[in-house]
Amino acid sequence: MKKAIKKSIILADEVIMSKIYMVSGQKVMLDRDLAALYGVETKVLKQAVRRNAHRFPDDFMFEMSKREFEDWRSQFVTSNNSSMMGLRYAPFCFTEQGVTMLSCILNSTSAIAINIQIIRIFTRLREMVTAHKDILLKLELLEKKVTGHDENIHMIFQALKQLLSPPAAPRRRIGFRRNEEDD
Repeated sequence: MKKAIKKSIILADEVIMSKIYMVSGQKVMLDRDLAALYGVETKVLKQAVRRNAHRFPDDFMFEMSKREFEDWRSQFVTSNNSSMMGLRYAPFCFTEQGVTMLSCILNSTSAIAINIQIIRIFTRLREMVTAHKDILLKLELLEKKVTGHDENIHMIFQALKQLLSPPAAPRRRIGFRRNEEDD
């Protein structure tokens, strides 16, 4: 069984990653892109989702708002008309959990294999975001430490300057003194 699933995965991760968008502040995949990946028509995918609407709460799947849909369509103005196909109606947007739920209603071997790959990509993206947050926190801590030491570093440089150029002490003349000078 595992060999059959592995053989059916032929998509590069970059292909799937290019189909993940930010809509309403969430990483989502659109119904038409998922349908293409699964090898079904968008209409068939949407029908399956509607028949199982109870499996898709708002945090799993939502329909683009009218404003988001118009903005989305305007991005394709310079593209050829074939990219407009499927954009007559507001698409369903599936979050990572929604994509996982799709594997429950689309039972083909290829759909399951693609879902596994998509979930792994979502997981890697989440790990990357977490790693970047850790790096940002460490940089902020370092900045705070350095900022607190500015005054100390300034004092060290002042001391070094004094050591390199000590103040001129009054000098006594060396040599024979006459009585006139002793006064």
